[in-house]
Amino acid sequence: MVLCGATGWTRPDWTSVVFPRVKPRDFHPLEYLAHCLDLMEIEASFDGPLRPELAGLWCRKVRHNPRFRFTVQLPRQLTHDRQLDPETIGRFREGLQPILDAGRLGCVLMRFPWSFRFTRENREFLIELRRALHPLPLAAELRHSTWTLDEALGALMDYRIGFCNVDQPAGARALGRTSIITSQIAYVRLLGRGGSDWTQEEAAANYLYTPLDLSQWQQRIERLATHTSAVFVVAANGVAGKSVINAMQLRSTLLEQAPPRHRGGSPASPNPAVPDLRCA
Repeated sequence: MVLCGATGWTRPDWTSVVFPRVKPRDFHPLEYLAHCLDLMEIEASFDGPLRPELAGLWCRKVRHNPRFRFTVQLPRQLTHDRQLDPETIGRFREGLQPILDAGRLGCVLMRFPWSFRFTRENREFLIELRRALHPLPLAAELRHSTWTLDEALGALMDYRIGFCNVDQPAGARALGRTSIITSQIAYVRLLGRGGSDWTQEEAAANYLYTPLDLSQWQQRIERLATHTSAVFVVAANGVAGKSVINAMQLRSTLLEQAPPRHRGGSPASPNPAVPDLRCA
């Protein structure tokens, strides 16, 4: 299962680019996007846990697309501030539960700061976080190049944490373009190539990937799909709707080249408490 989408859906600069300038009374951006994409990464959760009633509403807005899944960013209190107290973990799980119940969870993305390098202390923290979130499917965005060392990748494999392969501008200590597999989940984030430094995220996001850029990632994505149960491809170059354009381009190309049995939609998971990671 290869699903393509974008991160977030509430940017004001998407009006008249992604969304119509004059919207119908019952318009909802997520429902609109679910007609042309199969995945959305929830970024609002990075700043704090989701409200369960809001998560339930989002699931209802995408029910017309049986392939649709959400990936959810873990709150920064856990990845950056390292607050692994039961209350913080519990509030995150509570907000996530409606998405789990609906069978719409792809995985939880743990976004670590670029300074989070591979050390014994950080390895132990990652394991502790993994245990606190068991049995949720996890992927980790680890920007520091030390996480491509064999020992680091071995730790991710041992604890079934997917590796988030990123595309970003080049720079000192920047993680290169990879197609690394460490679990049955593969994750790709296209962050953009704008600006002069990979640490300038908003400048990087102001970049529209060319067909040649996407074809290079298509080859990597196809390799990832060969050895995993699910590949989540998220375009995060959201300035002026560029992420939606590139996600739609990739989705169209990948569906056109997939075998016929992979093109159709699949029903939601028969066990809604478990993410559906079967081939669509």
